Amino acid sequence: MADAADTMIWAYALEGGFMIVTKDADYRELSIALGHPPKVIWIRLDNCPTSDVAALLRERYDELMAFDQDSATALPELP
Repeated sequence: MADAADTMIWAYALEGGFMIVTKDADYRELSIALGHPPKVIWIRLDNCPTSDVAALLRERYDELMAFDQDSATALPELP
């Protein structure tokens, strides 16, 4: 899916019941314009290795699981 258009990824996540975890602000705009689902987790880290993103997600696991269950919230920004 690396070469897929943002809207294709959005549709794939919607159909599959997935969340989108991204550093791409385009998905923030899609979330604002289209609402949810799918939910978007917007990673606000500068250039960094994938291991830093993984560590952030692990550290915030409980918060992200609560976000998943909250029908009113669509777009947390991390960190």
